[in-house]
Amino acid sequence: MSFRSIILDRKGFEVKFGYGLRSRSQSHSDVIAQDSSLVLDGLKQSCWANMPPELLRDVLMRIEASEDTWPARKHVVACAGVCRSWREIMKEIVKPPQLSTKLTFPISVKQPGPRDSLIQCYIKRNRSSQTYHLFLGLNQASTDDGKFLLAARKCRHATHTDYIISLNYDDVSRGSSTYIGKLRSNFLGTKFTVYDAHPPIYGAKGTKSRTTRLVSLKQVSPRIPAGNYPIVHVSYDLNVLGSRGPRIMQCVMDAIPASAVEPGGVAPIQTQFLHSRTDTSPSIPFFRSKSTRMENHESMPLTCQNEGTLVLRNKSPRWHEQLQCWCLNFNGRVTVASVKNFQLVASPKNGVSEQAQENVILQFGKVGKDVFTMDYQYPISAFEAFAICLSSFDTKIACE
Repeated sequence: MSFRSIILDRKGFEVKFGYGLRSRSQSHSDVIAQDSSLVLDGLKQSCWANMPPELLRDVLMRIEASEDTWPARKHVVACAGVCRSWREIMKEIVKPPQLSTKLTFPISVKQPGPRDSLIQCYIKRNRSSQTYHLFLGLNQASTDDGKFLLAARKCRHATHTDYIISLNYDDVSRGSSTYIGKLRSNFLGTKFTVYDAHPPIYGAKGTKSRTTRLVSLKQVSPRIPAGNYPIVHVSYDLNVLGSRGPRIMQCVMDAIPASAVEPGGVAPIQTQFLHSRTDTSPSIPFFRSKSTRMENHESMPLTCQNEGTLVLRNKSPRWHEQLQCWCLNFNGRVTVASVKNFQLVASPKNGVSEQAQENVILQFGKVGKDVFTMDYQYPISAFEAFAICLSSFDTKIACE
């Protein structure tokens, strides 16, 4: 039996492992006492934790190196769910997306992408249910949806529209334990705010709203209350004269310093989620599981108040005389012309170099009737990129 199959069949191995620890000199009563203690201790810590640390680290490093793409990478997530000691080692071995260019654990969707390459994703829209699903990669020839990352559901209100964002494919609601944030628009659809369900740093101020997520006091850690923490502001210029042309948009990233787009710049990074339930098992929402666990999240302190926040703007397209349309170079990632298509780069307002202003941080475009590509890189995360792209779907009365 391979080591991988043994991991996935933990229960049977724990029985064998427990009996293997017995000594020939042990009495029958000692064996019974030992077996009983193993059963009780197994509720808190798996017998796999008794492996020699050097051997365990070497095995886990081999698994992490060999399973570098999905769906095979699910074995890395499975190893992190074996027990506490395995999880701590896997958290050390698995690097964040900015270093590994890989999305492994659920927290990866809130960590910045790689610096020198775009992570390629795509969004599927369901018009009937008003839902949007984000997947990793795109293969038109494959019938498989790919690696699920995030889901969103559109909720219309009298004066605004909300897009609820969740880690669960099916359960997309504010009351869900997999709820991680939302996007809210104004009445005209010209201004949007991205809210994070968890504060980007300890002590961050959340906004008070009647639509704040309702949760039981037993589900939320008293240290950090669940709420709405604004992290991104998206605005579209008004089209007063009604002239035809591309949309003009701007994004203010409240939690990211302008220097993050320069070489050596640093953006805040979350390493864990906030505890929301104390009695649930480790979350693996990438497998579309309904039960999930939110752990305490840690983040790097934001920059000092003297340093400006990052401002992104859409890259200006050029007019193509032969095609008689506005064009942008998406390097083959976009195939259908649409007013929703855009590329975001650093704004000159940041005072950064011209090279940094030409580097595409996020691009979004149409490739099918309800299929859109979404590519992003450092310093924004998949969650922030997904929320910004959702703003492009919303109806904009005064912009078109």
